[in-house]
Amino acid sequence: MEQGRVEKAHHIVVLADQGQGHINPMLQFSKRLASKGIKITVATTLSNAKSMKATLSYSMITFESIYDDCSQGGVIGPGGFKGFLDRFQASGSTNLTRFILDHEHPVKCLVYDANIPWASKITTQLDIAGAAFFTQSCATAATYYPMYCEVYEKTPLSMPSFPVITGLPKLRFPNLPSLGCSTGRYPPIIIHILGQFDNFGKADWVLFNSFDKLEEEVVNWMKKVWDVVTIGPTLPSFYLDKRVENDNEYGFNIHKPNSSNFMEWLDSKKTGSVVYVSFGSAANLCAEQITELADALRQSNIMFLWVVKPDEQSKLPIDFSKETSGKGLVVTWCSQLEVLAHHAIGCFISHCGWNSTLEAISFGVPIVAMPQILDQIINAHFLEKVWSVGLIAKASEDEKGVTASEEIYRCIREVLEGERGQEIRKNITSLKELAKEAIDTSGSSDKHIDEFISQLDPAYLRHRSNYN
Repeated sequence: MEQGRVEKAHHIVVLADQGQGHINPMLQFSKRLASKGIKITVATTLSNAKSMKATLSYSMITFESIYDDCSQGGVIGPGGFKGFLDRFQASGSTNLTRFILDHEHPVKCLVYDANIPWASKITTQLDIAGAAFFTQSCATAATYYPMYCEVYEKTPLSMPSFPVITGLPKLRFPNLPSLGCSTGRYPPIIIHILGQFDNFGKADWVLFNSFDKLEEEVVNWMKKVWDVVTIGPTLPSFYLDKRVENDNEYGFNIHKPNSSNFMEWLDSKKTGSVVYVSFGSAANLCAEQITELADALRQSNIMFLWVVKPDEQSKLPIDFSKETSGKGLVVTWCSQLEVLAHHAIGCFISHCGWNSTLEAISFGVPIVAMPQILDQIINAHFLEKVWSVGLIAKASEDEKGVTASEEIYRCIREVLEGERGQEIRKNITSLKELAKEAIDTSGSSDKHIDEFISQLDPAYLRHRSNYN
């Protein structure tokens, strides 16, 4: 029996938000808990539940639909994104409450995406423990929190800001879903995002997909405000400690690979010779940026594997794939885990979403950062300025924020061949080992997960409730 495994299974409900970048970290945390004897119910939309049931089979994990987005309309239904949020709250809160009340196996705790503002109300109403799960970096939370104090509490931050935050570039807000017209300093979607700190204050635990030695200073700063618990990195166990059986992929993907030939193609390439280019499941590059990126890849003699999603294919320069077929491969999607784990990958051009950032660190792959919005800018700043494991390809300072081909090419060459690149590879190799250490037996994140489980004991929860 694995250390930390409970004799009698506690039951935890995991409430996941919409989007691949939100669901997969919480799903991986669920697998970790299940491997230690915890019964898990993942509560989500009908379409997500169907998708996960079809790809995952764990005896301790079940999936419960709490909102029928198939018939009632998802994010493309009536009212757009705001309409979806309203319907998800109306149906989801009612159905989740009923499920928790009626389930034959009593629910000890609700682990919820902090981005779901109504989740903490359910824990209060039902008098169960609650854990807010933040799917972005600790540094992102430290950056957003002063903004929350300004918007929601109408007062400045009552403590000094985290020092590194003061050196961050200005955050950009383009191409975000609309929640209505702006009436103040921040658009409504940012106000919605900041609302998750309301959940933080009401939670028994605040969980982060990170690990102590990666963001140690930020974690220590945040512990002055919340009960912060790092439980990452939440990659499939096969790529880290190999202690969770049959865990070699995430289990939820919006896109599907159009073929498996990318692995055969990589197998034919030399170690560290290929640049992997991907901007994640949600980011959508403008035509001008795709052209600049294509020019950087076309004019170099560097091998590349580039993920261009189906809805972006029309933005590629005419005949680009044909002209570069001798040194490059363009695919509509691929298994990023398999790619980053491959010996041929020498560099990752990324938007620096937190999941992609953690994956690159966990596999020891240097990054050329091309952040697009919000937390991606924060992650890129830390990659270059704090951890020294990548370079930021500077974007123009106008509204478009496009990065020129010359700048992209400069960063690629520096990472692969320059003196700075040698330092970057050394640093990211060190972080790779720390990532594995954190989640392995008796590592910091592994200990935190075991402590979280032990604290589900009723006597502890009663004591905690009285203390709070």
